[in-house]
Amino acid sequence: MENDNYTVQFSLENDRSKVIQESIMQVKAALEEKGYNPVNQIVGYIISGDPTYITSYKDARKLIRQIERDEILEELVKFYFNNK
Repeated sequence: MENDNYTVQFSLENDRSKVIQESIMQVKAALEEKGYNPVNQIVGYIISGDPTYITSYKDARKLIRQIERDEILEELVKFYFNNK
């Protein structure tokens, strides 16, 4: 290796963030396809923890339950702050 004067950073956090973002978008799409308002449904889920706010269509309920609610909220806040 010619240039070994730099350090490559490895971060599982970035990978986890991408997984969460992709999952939220898949859940959003499934909710829309079933005719639900995804904002209302996801907020209801985050506040209550009740998975029945999320449709089981396309395994959306299973998908969202693999993510902690605080992680979902963190990603939503980061997205909001980055786009203001």
